[in-house]
Amino acid sequence: MAERIADTPIINAMSVDVEDYFQVSAFANHVRRDDWPTLPSRVERNTDKVMELFADAGVKATFFTLGWIAERHKDLVRRIVAEGHELASHGFAHHRATDQTREEFRADVRRTKAILEDAGGVPVGGYRAASFSIGAGNLWALEVLAEEGYRYSSSIYPVRHDHYGMPDAPRFAHRPVGDSGVVELPISTVCVAGRNLPVGGGGYFRLVPYSVFRKALARLNRDDGQPAVFYFHPWEVDPGQPRPDGLTFKTRFRHYLNLGRMEGRLAAMLSDFAWDRVDRVFFAEDQAYRT
Repeated sequence: MAERIADTPIINAMSVDVEDYFQVSAFANHVRRDDWPTLPSRVERNTDKVMELFADAGVKATFFTLGWIAERHKDLVRRIVAEGHELASHGFAHHRATDQTREEFRADVRRTKAILEDAGGVPVGGYRAASFSIGAGNLWALEVLAEEGYRYSSSIYPVRHDHYGMPDAPRFAHRPVGDSGVVELPISTVCVAGRNLPVGGGGYFRLVPYSVFRKALARLNRDDGQPAVFYFHPWEVDPGQPRPDGLTFKTRFRHYLNLGRMEGRLAAMLSDFAWDRVDRVFFAEDQAYRT
């Protein structure tokens, strides 16, 4: 879908999924949604820290923000917009799209769009499903997004994972449900020996050495001629966050691994590659890619 214009350097798409540490899907069996309002929130300070990193690097990004967060932190939403970042939707309360009916999903994305647009004072055209929960079994969600006025989704991860993934999905920008649907911008992968390996951020970015990740991302730009779609969360720059009781070893490993190194790795990556907002990388008329 994305076509490179000759002799123009590749600009990658930077994004942040704005949610608090207690809202991740892996904690769903340990932290009740009804308890969210009573827990110490750290999303505002952590998102401000992320925006400071971006400001130091001269980078603008897309902030996929929960409606639940936007209702309680309107000033944060306004700061995101005032700093020149794109405001986009992450759904209202981190419900996975696979757990919603078509009408529940419609109500969720409609409500969140209205909340974000009211708080930020700007149109919202982008959406990312909680835990990349759009796949082969619920592509109808992309039809609903188009009907509700969204322009693009970044909700499909073409990898194999125990919680999400659509490994057979196209690796690059495409329209899964026809010309009238939204453009899907998958999280980035590199293909090695016929298998898609993640190079789009999150826990994988904290897991592998930065030198390895850097080579993979450079390969994506060089060999595939495509921009990366990268993501992370504000809680990933917060090694001092509270820790719920009763987490399994796997959940603890995935969530807390190398949190103390995340800021340094992000700073290196922001310096090593060119980055911009998702909408400008894929849709703006004056950038290196067009849909």
